[in-house]
Amino acid sequence: MDEQEQQAYILGAFLTLANRLQVLGDKLDEKITMKQWLLIAVILKSGSPAPALSDLAAMIGSSRQNVKKMALLLEKQGFVVLSKDEKDARILRVRLTEECMVYFAGRNREEEQFMDDLFQDFNAELTGGLFTGLTKLTDNIARMEAGSPDEEKE
Repeated sequence: MDEQEQQAYILGAFLTLANRLQVLGDKLDEKITMKQWLLIAVILKSGSPAPALSDLAAMIGSSRQNVKKMALLLEKQGFVVLSKDEKDARILRVRLTEECMVYFAGRNREEEQFMDDLFQDFNAELTGGLFTGLTKLTDNIARMEAGSPDEEKE
């Protein structure tokens, strides 16, 4: 397989693996989908206790509308609270609840097992190489997106 064929394979693998990973992850917990888990993880890693919905959408790479739908479902489950920004009412902020933190602490073991199974037979070199490649692809996608018109603004 030449380099171009490998690149085509990688692209196809990303698309199919994303679907398969979502199905697998959705089976991990009947209360939380994989996409909802990702939103919660992004809120935790955002560096803000209550990031703006638009910022979350940009970090996830999804539309503001789709992220708002997920956030509203999570709010009904008691995992997040949505509120208007104190200084700018146009900005909608999303905050994790204590109930969310307790819930996810309770499923920590299952998440660790999922990760162990997912990366079974990976060594540090393989993990590092995949990480480097994905980081480079993330940069390239960001560069390509910068050339396209912005989506929804808040």
